[in-house]
Amino acid sequence: MPAKNSLVLYKNNAAIITDREGDKYIVKYCTQPATVTGKKAVYAEQKIRDKDFILLSEAPVSSLDNVLAFSKDYTSALEEARELFLSDDQLSQIPLRDLMEITCGEVKSDEVFCFLTAVRSSLLFNLDDQNFKNGLITFSIRSDDEIARLKKEQDEKEHAGEIRAAFISRLKEKKLNLPDDAVYMGDVEALALGKIDKSKTLSEAGLPQTPEKAHRLLIDTRIWPETKNPHPTRFGFSFSSAKETLGAVPEEERMVLDHKCYAIDSEWSSDPDDAISWDGQYLWVHIADPACYVLPDSPIDKVARERGTTLYIPEGASRMLCEECLEDYALGLKEWSVALSFKLKLTENCEVESCEVVKTKIKVERLTYKYADEHKDSPELKVFFDIARKNIERRNSNGAISINFPEVHISVDKETKKVSLENDEKYESNSMICEMMLLAGEGAARFAFKNGLPFPYVSQEAPDLPENIRDGYAGQLQILKKMHKRSVGVTPSPHAGLGLSFYSQVTSPLRRYGDLIAHEQLRAFLDQRRTLTKDEMLERIAAGDAASIAAKKASRLSDTHWKLVYLLQNPEWVGDAYCIDIKGNDRVFLIPELDMQGTIPLTNEDYNDCIKVRAADIDVTTQTVNFIKV
Repeated sequence: MPAKNSLVLYKNNAAIITDREGDKYIVKYCTQPATVTGKKAVYAEQKIRDKDFILLSEAPVSSLDNVLAFSKDYTSALEEARELFLSDDQLSQIPLRDLMEITCGEVKSDEVFCFLTAVRSSLLFNLDDQNFKNGLITFSIRSDDEIARLKKEQDEKEHAGEIRAAFISRLKEKKLNLPDDAVYMGDVEALALGKIDKSKTLSEAGLPQTPEKAHRLLIDTRIWPETKNPHPTRFGFSFSSAKETLGAVPEEERMVLDHKCYAIDSEWSSDPDDAISWDGQYLWVHIADPACYVLPDSPIDKVARERGTTLYIPEGASRMLCEECLEDYALGLKEWSVALSFKLKLTENCEVESCEVVKTKIKVERLTYKYADEHKDSPELKVFFDIARKNIERRNSNGAISINFPEVHISVDKETKKVSLENDEKYESNSMICEMMLLAGEGAARFAFKNGLPFPYVSQEAPDLPENIRDGYAGQLQILKKMHKRSVGVTPSPHAGLGLSFYSQVTSPLRRYGDLIAHEQLRAFLDQRRTLTKDEMLERIAAGDAASIAAKKASRLSDTHWKLVYLLQNPEWVGDAYCIDIKGNDRVFLIPELDMQGTIPLTNEDYNDCIKVRAADIDVTTQTVNFIKV
């Protein structure tokens, strides 16, 4: 039991017990030490319980002043003590008293606090925090590596100003000491990724503070490789998919269809969300049914709304809904798939006469576009191609406009970052599936309007096209320039570009939020639950569309980034370029092999003339490249 004048540790300060009252001790401690200018020390007393202090020495001290004034250098003695303790392999924790006896030869009460302070500030021993919280003072021996690391940190702290100045000097010369200097470039990376607007490091170095300049500096200093793609992060997108998990498909009554259903997509598709079938009378368009689980304003719905769409970039897909849900909700990944199906009755010229929305259970066979094209005259697939051709004819008679520019598929090797470009070959089956989806969208829009459902209708104003449209790619650009942006609202209006008087997108609820809320609304109607009001629908449309627009920008910039990386990796590349626009003495060229455009000054090609070009002055940070006529 501590006696009068026993030395204790109270709030990490030396204190002495002056008296006891019941179960409490009165301790005296220093609140303000004496100063060299002559100010005397200030002391205070406090009643505390035994759990509030740690006993340092039961033997009485001469005075608190002597305890606080005691001074001694233990450096060499502690080093010798460490060497001695290191020889004992079984030793893990050393009590303070044992350490002091080995180091000093004896334990003197007036010296204990000074010794404790010296050990705690030494790098040789580590105070056990858990024991300290429990009122015990024990130490473990630090390893040589740990001591070296702490000495380095201590040295860096003491010389932080000098170290920082040397780093800034190296940064100005773009000659960093890697990997050590990388730790100072965190705010530069954050600026390049669009996470912050200002960089203290760039300010100190007197360098421009823009994401592009930061990106360039990170490449020049070898912090980032030229393959690093910052664009999704700049738009607030993660490279990972949504984490919120969809549960198993709920049990509910569904119509089981026994006729064949086909999911036709590209070879690299991993999230099939639509399939088609024909029962001899009706065209069926089957769509993945995540809305059977996802309800309006549920956590999953809100996350999907924030993302707006699945972000497809050459590195992979950052999905609107979690990756794991594909197994249960995508079509054709299991023997049986669940779907929200649109049962369409079509007239002879392919107008939608009626549309029924049905919850179904189907068996899906997956086909590639190439396979479907090769078998388009087969008994199974011919009917779909016939319907598609009629629908194209119908839409064209209503003024539909099609714009056909080349597209490329970009592949990036995850390990080597080697980029491959492949012409995204279009088959008639691509067009056929597109027509099936348009019919489903038209049918859904008519169904919603007929039943008074607030719904995300998609429309587009008719363009004012010039009388004489050029041939080839130049003519396609003429048309594109005159096209109006699409609109999404709750009032149905014609979609001039598609040649449809009613239209809504409903065929991709796994990857487009607008399609998901359309499905949520249709399911609420079928289940006789409360449907969203017009205002609620408009609010969700606006939020989802804003996020979707950002995703499209991030995707477009990512595609350009990897195309430029491809050109850097293939410096000998030469390709065809077609003149699509004339601006004074400059010519704008389309390069189909890259799906890129470039302006070449002071040349005299006419519209649609083809020349050979190569790439020069490629800069991934500003996304610029000069194409030069070969």
